Amino acid sequence: MTARDDLKILLVKEHMTLTELAVIATSALNKKYTVQSLSQKLVRGTMPYDELERLVRLLGYKINFEKQ
Repeated sequence: MTARDDLKILLVKEHMTLTELAVIATSALNKKYTVQSLSQKLVRGTMPYDELERLVRLLGYKINFEKQ
């Protein structure tokens, strides 16, 4: 599963769109986020881990690694 898939699942769980996440991220993180910029990073697989982690936290989640 990709970061794109994981973020989409979280957005569905939170009944939120990528547009709404962009607005929230822009105000909370003091950085301009657009739907296009987020979408392109997710499609290309170029979103840095720390940026993904910040977005996930805005949704009320955290990234967790578990040993198999």
